[in-house]
This record gives sequence, structure tokens and C-alpha cells, in this order.
Amino acid sequence: MSALQIVQDYYSFFNQKNWEGMLSLLHPQIRHEANQGDTRVGLELFREFLGKMDDSYDETLTDMVFLSEPTDTRVAVEFVVNGIYKKGEPGLPPAHNQTYVLPAGAFLEVKDGKIARVTTYYNLERWIKLVSE
Repeated sequence: MSALQIVQDYYSFFNQKNWEGMLSLLHPQIRHEANQGDTRVGLELFREFLGKMDDSYDETLTDMVFLSEPTDTRVAVEFVVNGIYKKGEPGLPPAHNQTYVLPAGAFLEVKDGKIARVTTYYNLERWIKLVSE
């Protein structure tokens, strides 16, 4: 399977809220570089992250554009996050089911048929403004 197809399947599982499907596509030493905070390495830390996200947010991605490169190892994805902020997190505004629509992007690296790196970018200040209004 191509890197592009693996990444497309990964995001399809995300929109289905199929966390086990997502995890099945990840390399055991997945490197997760989130927009804010520390880098997570390994499936267990990624699983914990997914659980925390599932508790606090209900998100669906739309307007997805996938870009791949000739070595079939890296894929970039541009998308719109359509979300509901369900549960507050330390240092962030209180949550009361606010909705938000936010552009974002990610860069993924595939190694040995598994996603080995996910780097995600979005405008945190814009998100805070959206959920604070």
C-alpha cells in the first residue's frame, strides 16, 4: 500500500472515530509532534493522547487535500477541523460544548508500511478565540 493510501486510511479512521484502526496504521515508535507541548514517542503515548482528545473534543475533518512526494515516504495534508469542545483542559478556556471551525495541516512520514511520524499545525490563538466567544 502506498504512503498516500495509508495516510488517507488513517484520516478516514479518524473521521469514523475508529481509534484502533488509526493505531493499527502506526509504527511502534510513532513520533507525534503536536502543535503545542512535548513530542510523544510510542504507541502507548499516542493511545493516551487519543483518549484525552476523545474526552475533550468531538472533531471531524473536512476539505481534505493530500499531497505526496516521489519517494512515497511523506504525505502532507491540509484540512478543516469542525469540532465541539466538550471538556476543558488546564490552561485553556472552560468548555461548554462550543463549536469551532479551524484550518489545520499535518505532515506524516511512512516507514515500513506504517506511519512513523505525525506533525500537526494549527493556530492555537485562533482556536482559543473561537471557543471564548
